[in-house]
Amino acid sequence: MERPFSHPTGIEKDGGNNYTTGRTMDGCDIANIGERDLNNSQGNVTPAIEMLSFKDCDDDESEMETVEIINLNSSGQGLDIETVVESYLVEEDGVPDTSLMLSSHQKLPSKNFCAEIRAAKDVETFLERPTLLLGLHETSLQGIIDAMLKKLITVIGGEDIDFEEARLSFFTHDSVHCLAKIIQGTEISEGGGWEETQNWLIALGELPSVQQSHVAFAQLRHPVNLGRTLEETHLVVLVLAPSKAKSTKNSLETGRTFATLLSDIETRQLLIEAETEEEFKKVLSVHKETLSSRSWSKRKPTRRQFGLHPKSSFIHQRDDEKRSELFSFGRGVIRDFRRRWPHYLSDFKDGIRGHRTIPKVISTTLFLYFACILPSIAFGVLNGRNTKGQIDVQKVIISQSVGGILFALFGGQPLIVLLTTAPLALYIKVIYNIAVDFDLDFFALYSCTGLWNSFFLFVYSTFGLSQIMKWSTRSTEEIFALFISLAFTVDAISSIIKEYSNPHCTSLSSCWNSSSCVVGQAIADNFTHDQVPDVSVCSREGGLSYAVISLGTVWIGVALYNFRKSPFLDAGKREALADYALVVAVLVMSFIASYFVRDIDNYKFESSGTFSFTVAPLHKLTWGAVFAGLGLGFSLSLLFFMDQNISSAMVNNPGNRLKKGSAYHWDLLVVAVVNGFLSIFGLPWVHAALPHSPFHVRALADVEERVDRGHVFEIIVKVRETRLTGFLSSSLIALSLLMLPIPLTLIPTPVLDGLFLFMAVTSLYGNQMFERALLLVTEQAAYPPNHYIRHVPQRKMHLYTALQFLQLGVLCGFGFAPLPYLKMVFPVLLMFILPIRHLLVPKLISSEYLEALDAHL
Repeated sequence: MERPFSHPTGIEKDGGNNYTTGRTMDGCDIANIGERDLNNSQGNVTPAIEMLSFKDCDDDESEMETVEIINLNSSGQGLDIETVVESYLVEEDGVPDTSLMLSSHQKLPSKNFCAEIRAAKDVETFLERPTLLLGLHETSLQGIIDAMLKKLITVIGGEDIDFEEARLSFFTHDSVHCLAKIIQGTEISEGGGWEETQNWLIALGELPSVQQSHVAFAQLRHPVNLGRTLEETHLVVLVLAPSKAKSTKNSLETGRTFATLLSDIETRQLLIEAETEEEFKKVLSVHKETLSSRSWSKRKPTRRQFGLHPKSSFIHQRDDEKRSELFSFGRGVIRDFRRRWPHYLSDFKDGIRGHRTIPKVISTTLFLYFACILPSIAFGVLNGRNTKGQIDVQKVIISQSVGGILFALFGGQPLIVLLTTAPLALYIKVIYNIAVDFDLDFFALYSCTGLWNSFFLFVYSTFGLSQIMKWSTRSTEEIFALFISLAFTVDAISSIIKEYSNPHCTSLSSCWNSSSCVVGQAIADNFTHDQVPDVSVCSREGGLSYAVISLGTVWIGVALYNFRKSPFLDAGKREALADYALVVAVLVMSFIASYFVRDIDNYKFESSGTFSFTVAPLHKLTWGAVFAGLGLGFSLSLLFFMDQNISSAMVNNPGNRLKKGSAYHWDLLVVAVVNGFLSIFGLPWVHAALPHSPFHVRALADVEERVDRGHVFEIIVKVRETRLTGFLSSSLIALSLLMLPIPLTLIPTPVLDGLFLFMAVTSLYGNQMFERALLLVTEQAAYPPNHYIRHVPQRKMHLYTALQFLQLGVLCGFGFAPLPYLKMVFPVLLMFILPIRHLLVPKLISSEYLEALDAHL
């Protein structure tokens, strides 16, 4: 049985020119390595044959086998047998050989399909006789290459190609046996770093017996880990070309053609999703025609292509908008309308067409429904306590459904989610306290404040003040997002502490013979009804149950939300579980709480189930109260302005790859009109919400997963920009009025607090401010070498993070202040974040470091 030379260990040279018996690394016996005819008259090494005997490792009774190893040192220059043999040996401690490998990187320019005719011809040649494997079920590199080569040889047929020779042309000739020459894409990452595109590769091979270049595609059924920088490979391309081909037809040029096609992230996603050969070919053909068009060749390079990063998410898609919209009446609103109106019908069609679109829309609709109805109930309960029931759950649900439907139909950016928020609930409490203190009608003052707020928002939108948000950077968005996360956390933790600090007390007389009372049976066994003392039994088990239900909700939700990053099941099932994470968490914990928790009725909110539209009695206000409403409305409008625009900026983040354009001014105008209508009827106000709006974008997105040192992160490929999810979820919320009081009151309030914690935790994902804070307790080596933090000294990076947390601390100091009137200063402080970032921070940190720390994709 012939076998390749195995690396022996424990071989020793005897007194002559022989090497005595030893063991190979895999345990096989070696005997009798001899030499003959090695030395000529000059004592130099000549071509010789070493004799090496092996014993089959798999058969203890097999005989020794002899393998001849030819030493082709024909130059006659000084190599003796010890050098030849010892080059194959390892140390006695069992350390294996090390193969030295030269690795070099060369930047390849993308093919210009208009200027280079050969590029289009290469694609057309492949499309005429495609070598294509769809859904290939192979998990090893060699298995993938073998399957593709067999398919390629079958398709071309006429040429005499030796399979083994072709196979070896793609690999290095050593024990490592890795691909010798590949093309792979790289992309600029945040802060000027770079990263490899892991889901495709092009392997190049050359053979003298091949007459022309041949290309084979393989679409893998499941992503395969093919090694460093290729942990999530979906597409493999083989290019087999003649060894002496023209410079325009060699393997490198042919590979560069198909690499240009695969460098487009959306094209890659479509190829991965293709289910038939015709669909696969159509994607390549369409993209080839796009690259060949004159309009494509004349397009302006993007900032991403130059390696630059926009400092702000305030981006408009049109290049002809060169005149400033600031302080120009109506210009920004008109341009936003013109930009979005051509896409209005497609906003509905895009919700039903495309691969996996309908399942995505259904899951997103349910996610939005639960993500909006539960906070609406929670804020309804909070507003009810703060206003003595004048604004309750029913009004919040009506406000949520009306605002959501109107914005889904008439808003510019339909991915924005309107919601009443914690700052608005605090502001409503301030207005109620003022009304009580000055003996004013609450609804009249509330409506007056809301109408003034709408007036100021109308002014901001028509005069283009949203243009100011071009100075809003990632820093501003991260500080505000972290503040919202803290607000959710504070609300939830406060409720848990309150429940635990106030034990439920039950009188012994009410426990008489009650199975639901812990001591009820003991009382019945030892006392008669007349003998029961008039005392109460207090227990903290209710507070503990409250905490367990809340934490259980957030644990189930976060575990399922992170399931898409786990190695279990396949990608489709992981995505489905993640999409329904919140739904499952709420239903499971509501069921557990309803059937397994004692006295759960104590944790259910109350609802009358009735509501009537009543116009606020504005005529009851004095002129002094009207001007007080003006002051309150102006402060409120600043909160609306910042919240709306920051949320819009996060939705329109360049990393989300939205195509239909933004509509900051138009959206602000629609929000002004919607809240004016709500104010007249005394309904809670709504504006763009965090983190719901970015979550809406993520739920409708297709993503490309990448792995770096065991950490999975996602790159958004495309987003279904549709109005259907917002409209359908808001319609379901409206129908929820029919479910009051039953079954919505079956959802316990600790589940609502668990929802707040879920929102707080998941909104931290991707927040670089939070990640840099964690870096203080994280090993530096855990970050990839091309990460943006490698471009910034640690001292400067920590200083920048400290400045952000200082601003966050000031916001929290006023936003969570126990005095209601201090909360009114919060919107003003929020506005001051912009000048602090652009006037103060650059004096402490140089611009080159800020480019890395405070840049968007």
